[in-house]
Amino acid sequence: MKEKNKRRWWMWVVVALVFVVYAATMLVVRLNNPIHLQKTVYQQWKQDYLVTRGQATFVNAGTTKHPAGLSEAQGYGMMITAVAGQRGWASQKEFDRLLNYYLSERDVVDNKQTALMKWRQYQKDGQWVSDANSATDGDLYIADSLALAAKTWPKRAAYYHRLEKALANDILAYEYNPATKVLMTGDWVDAKSRYYKLMRTSDVMPTVFDQLAKDTGNQQWASVKNQMLDRLVDLSNQHKTGLVPDFAWVTAKSAKPVGANTIASKYDGDYWFNACRVPYLLATSKDPRAKKVLNKMMKFFAKQYEVFSGYTLKGKPILKRKNAGFSAPIFYAVNHNRNQGYDNLFNSEKSIYAQRLNQNDYYGATLTTLVAVEGWK
Repeated sequence: MKEKNKRRWWMWVVVALVFVVYAATMLVVRLNNPIHLQKTVYQQWKQDYLVTRGQATFVNAGTTKHPAGLSEAQGYGMMITAVAGQRGWASQKEFDRLLNYYLSERDVVDNKQTALMKWRQYQKDGQWVSDANSATDGDLYIADSLALAAKTWPKRAAYYHRLEKALANDILAYEYNPATKVLMTGDWVDAKSRYYKLMRTSDVMPTVFDQLAKDTGNQQWASVKNQMLDRLVDLSNQHKTGLVPDFAWVTAKSAKPVGANTIASKYDGDYWFNACRVPYLLATSKDPRAKKVLNKMMKFFAKQYEVFSGYTLKGKPILKRKNAGFSAPIFYAVNHNRNQGYDNLFNSEKSIYAQRLNQNDYYGATLTTLVAVEGWK
């Protein structure tokens, strides 16, 4: 009996070893064939998160049972599809279906149709409804996607640029604070709002601002870039970690983190699910201020045993578990800024591509896909 149990034990040991070897082999193959991996990630994301509604397609930021659209999600989806089109993985028709959804959900302000997108759509009592008001990050992503689409499908470039310019103009008309000279969080904020001087750090998009300045010929975008980068530098300088909060109170000359539960959650003043995008947004900027903020932040992460989901500005982990929404932007940033003192993050954060996309995490899966289609070496 003992001999039989011993043989059975060895059998399971062998099975386990075979599985480990197989898994390790597949991991090596997966991570060392980047083009195949990147395309596979994109195809998985399309299958899991794109939903058809009539002649349009939206990115599902909800669940299978309770789907929902977000302007942020739509912007990401349009960016992903435009870049995938450059790689021959997506068609102009696929992009235009995503574009159709945006066009059908534009916001109305003071009885005037704008180019801004309503921030959320969902089903209620069996009917689709839209929450009015815009979200600035979503509008910026959509504008950037239109600039990308013009490069991807040049025969339709004039149309895409026309839409881009209309959206860029309305961002400045309805989402800009002339007192602080930075972008507000949406068109729902005005001079009477308590959030009039609130800035979301993930709205600081220097390369997008550069593109909009170039495409529209409006140098106010250069001013927006300068002012918002200056405020981001102010925030970065306040802690040795270089971490910045999700939201900050700003004036024309200063910035400070907000307190807990100011607008979205008890982590509003921490490096949380908005600020986690900052490494991605600064990664390709050539502006010295963007590089300064990024390098300081990334060197903090490089010293950590593992990059977790959220941090206080002093560097204390909030959730001691990994999340692709935090890892993907860091991976993208180190890929575009090698030999800066944080190359170790390339392999540690690349681990998010060792498994299938999470089918129940729109945010992490979408950021992972955005980084994948843009490629790496």
